[in-house]
Formats: sequence, C-alpha cells, structure tokens
Amino acid sequence: MSFDLLLGDVRSLKEKRSVVRPIVAELHRKFAVSVAEVGDQDLYRRAQIALAMVSGDAGHLTDVLDRCERLVAARPEVELLSVRRRFHGGDDE
Repeated sequence: MSFDLLLGDVRSLKEKRSVVRPIVAELHRKFAVSVAEVGDQDLYRRAQIALAMVSGDAGHLTDVLDRCERLVAARPEVELLSVRRRFHGGDDE
C-alpha cells in the first residue's frame, strides 16, 4: 500500500521530517507493518509513504490495511491525495 500525501504548513525538509516520522512510527508500532518514506524526499510539501504486510488470511490483511488508511487519513497535518493497494498471492511470479 502506498500513500501520496500533501503536507500542511511545512516550509523546510526538517519540518517535513517532523510530520512524516511520527506517521511512519505510529503505523509500524500499531499495526506491525513494514513502512517507510519512499518518494518525494526532496519536496518539502509532498511525501510518499509505503507499507507492506504479509498474512495468510486475506480478510485480516484487508482489515489491517483499512485501519492503516484510516489512521493516515485522520491526521490533520496531512491531506491524503491518493492510496494505492497491491496484493500479491502465491500464484504471482
């Protein structure tokens, strides 16, 4: 899953880190997913965050991803521009 975010009142890369790092840390802590900022590192008002999760149960996976999306969407300091989900199964090459 990846999120494209527009950051609010941010005027520097240092301020951007102070917004993005807590989101990444909270996703990792609450949902035990692998998560990182993966794009737009040189733009201070945009961020791309991606996360990955492995589960043997598609229902559980969907539930956790839904909760991750709600957590990011509820953050007042960012605007969620888009969300992209990709599922890979045992039949994928």
